[in-house]
Amino acid sequence: MKQSCFVVLENGQIFRGKSFGALGNVLGEIVFTTGMTGYLETLTDPSYYGQMVIQTFPLIGNYGVIPSDFESSSPKVKAYIVREWCQVPSNFRSEGELDSFLKLHNIIGVYGIDTRELTKIIREVGVMNAKITTTLDNLDEILAEIKNYSIIDAVPTVTTREISVSQGAPGGFRVVLWDFGAKENIRRELLKRGCEVISVPAQTTAEVIMNLKPDGIMLSNGPGDPADNTEIISELGKLADACIPIYGICLGHQLLALAQGAETAKLKYGHRGANQPVKDLKQGRIYITSQNHGYAVVSDSLPAQAAMRFVNVNDGTCEGIEYHNIPAFSTQFHPEASAGPLDTCYLFDQFMNLIQEEHAKCR
Repeated sequence: MKQSCFVVLENGQIFRGKSFGALGNVLGEIVFTTGMTGYLETLTDPSYYGQMVIQTFPLIGNYGVIPSDFESSSPKVKAYIVREWCQVPSNFRSEGELDSFLKLHNIIGVYGIDTRELTKIIREVGVMNAKITTTLDNLDEILAEIKNYSIIDAVPTVTTREISVSQGAPGGFRVVLWDFGAKENIRRELLKRGCEVISVPAQTTAEVIMNLKPDGIMLSNGPGDPADNTEIISELGKLADACIPIYGICLGHQLLALAQGAETAKLKYGHRGANQPVKDLKQGRIYITSQNHGYAVVSDSLPAQAAMRFVNVNDGTCEGIEYHNIPAFSTQFHPEASAGPLDTCYLFDQFMNLIQEEHAKCR
């Protein structure tokens, strides 16, 4: 018989469910994602560090555990909340099932909750803190704990620990992947294009990066409040002066904007899922994109040397920027998808073209 547990929200509302995965108590920021597939990518996406993730799709785990789909070496979520989990997965690529996977990595899971109702609360009230607990004894203390929780040291916790090199094709571009919690598929897309990919930790200085003599710099996704990363923003400002082509994705997009003088703000409930529509303001075309972020660049704060390229169709927030003073552009959404549509994967090719153009200028 499964053990009962409770999800206690910061606003005092309580949901009763049952435990799967690891057992215990945990605090976190509670968010929802609307992806119908891609639960493995969600679990292993470093951008979810410090967060409890609600999966809005009602049945999770039906295709098992597939390590080749992971976006990092292990789950980064604080907890995982689903309506129902599949105990007998069926897929020729499966190497295990979800319950054992969560137990292995000590991730607390909750099922049997009305995830639709829970999601609607977060959508209306906004993202908040929560605690998963096996007892409601001392509820006042639990609510105080929840209120005092905050995500700290997000990027330093998930970044790579050392510089590493993934060899590309002969004659390919050398790209530094500045890792703030990079999804593995960013590296894969660069390798597909023949690039030598040098992954560097978040705390790497601009001087060290320039000494690697990159043809381009990729700023990765990552967790937490972008404005917390003051040292990275400062170093990024120095790199912008070096005129090396830069492409920023998600957190990288926000950090580049901050380094150029823009501002960021927390969204009410963020964009998380594989069905987010964005409009290309140059082409007038709509793309369906994969996203995972709780902060956005404030459109009205863009400096004169920057122009908004993409906008979110649902709420009008900034989804992409082109810079006129430096060879750089950025997107809030994930062109590498995983999981999600590959509609905007062409942006990696645009990055390659930008590098090629800068090479031509230097000849």
